[in-house]
Amino acid sequence: MSKSPARVSPNIMIAGTPGTGKSTIARELAQRSGLNYINVGEVAESADCLDGYDQELQCGILDEDMLIDELEDVMSKGGNIVDYHSCEFFPERWFDIVFVLRTDNTILHTRLTERGYNDKKIEANISSEIFQVILEGARESYPEEIVHELPSDTADQLESNLDRILEWTELWKQQH
Repeated sequence: MSKSPARVSPNIMIAGTPGTGKSTIARELAQRSGLNYINVGEVAESADCLDGYDQELQCGILDEDMLIDELEDVMSKGGNIVDYHSCEFFPERWFDIVFVLRTDNTILHTRLTERGYNDKKIEANISSEIFQVILEGARESYPEEIVHELPSDTADQLESNLDRILEWTELWKQQH
């Protein structure tokens, strides 16, 4: 299935290990661009797209099929910034570009500790970052030309990333 020709704004995926700054950049991007911000975790909770709770990692278990059904209409219209740690289960047709944020492990550990994550959850997320689980999942699920890795350690990098994504968004609108 191809992307809808009626869309006038792109769909952007912001993915990355928890603590890499996805929500920060996605919210700011939505504010600056006027695109719709979608926090997948919040949608999953409010639309009852959870299939239980993982006690060890202290998080809900996502029902991916229910979530995709829930988001299909809004995604087909375009103009969305989707914020979630993984992206490989979303339909390829949804996204025009995928950005995977990466953070230095020491910085990431500090951020997750400050969030109050338990040791098991910190270990799982640091391992995910070390082994590039989210980046590799994106590369395996989407055309390589739309998957971009962005460093997300500092405020300067955040600003640079925002500028880069906003420039891309404007270019997409001109070309479509």
